[in-house]
Amino acid sequence: MKVLVTGADGVLGSNLVRILLERNYEVTALIEKGKDPITLNCLDVNKVEGNILNIADVNAVMQGQDVLIHCAASTNVWPARSEIVNQVNVQGTENMIEACLRFKIKKMIYVGTANSFGFGSMAQPGKEGDEYKSAKYGLDYMDSKKLAQEKVMLAVKHNGLPAVVVNPTFMIGPYDSKPSSGAMILALINNKIPCYTKGGKNYINVADAAVGIANAITLGTIGECYILGNENLTFKAMFDKISAVVKCKAPKRKLPAGIVKLYGKLNTLFARLFRFQPSITRELAIISCEEHYYSAQKAVRELKLPQTPLEQGIKDCYEWFKANGYINRK
Repeated sequence: MKVLVTGADGVLGSNLVRILLERNYEVTALIEKGKDPITLNCLDVNKVEGNILNIADVNAVMQGQDVLIHCAASTNVWPARSEIVNQVNVQGTENMIEACLRFKIKKMIYVGTANSFGFGSMAQPGKEGDEYKSAKYGLDYMDSKKLAQEKVMLAVKHNGLPAVVVNPTFMIGPYDSKPSSGAMILALINNKIPCYTKGGKNYINVADAAVGIANAITLGTIGECYILGNENLTFKAMFDKISAVVKCKAPKRKLPAGIVKLYGKLNTLFARLFRFQPSITRELAIISCEEHYYSAQKAVRELKLPQTPLEQGIKDCYEWFKANGYINRK
């Protein structure tokens, strides 16, 4: 069976491609033009350059495929409002939907985000179908992913698109060449996280998320969404867990929410004035003070989503960083 993966050189895509190859799928990776897919160069995968915003590129790579796994997305949160984020996440997804229908793809797996559903508390975590709450942050990344998911679901309902949606939470693991989620591990190792905030989120090993997505090729119900997650942890608990695995100091001091939000607001103002990309923005500061907890039980039941302890993903990420020169510790 032939499987096309967009965004194949990202941290999720790089793990996913390896799972697909292990299962003897014939994999084509759609790579952004001019980009060196360093996490895929050692693999027996058909790499094709193209732009998901160019319908001719999409049509050319889609023809002859059986399954599409659409991982490609812009995750930029600075600036908060961004036309290119909307184009990539919404128009790019629309192009993939149209091509799937045109070439009668057997199954489309759209990789969304758990943020497209309402988050909950530790006692009552968010689940599929819960009303979207993240519009209040004013982030085009979150809003565009929600809209793109709605486009997929409408195509299922009105055009017969054979699609399943998967919604990962925060993923940790190897092949994080950007780095993206693994930047948190690097920051802790380099003593750049002196304090923690009162919030928390759901985490999953990226390898587990990749298995869940690969399972969705044969499992799962058309038109359904599946949150791919594992542990709900406060930021302090996650920092402590990382510290124990990689042997570094965890932050001990909790910052009051008011100070965190003021810092984010001022940092955003200065970033606009002096034209730099801030690590903490007004929106991210607010999010860091809130609980974004989810349940993955539906995916565990229906997609056989693994629930490997997070320590494994942290270790795998750390070892990959070490092997590839991101960490200079002896």
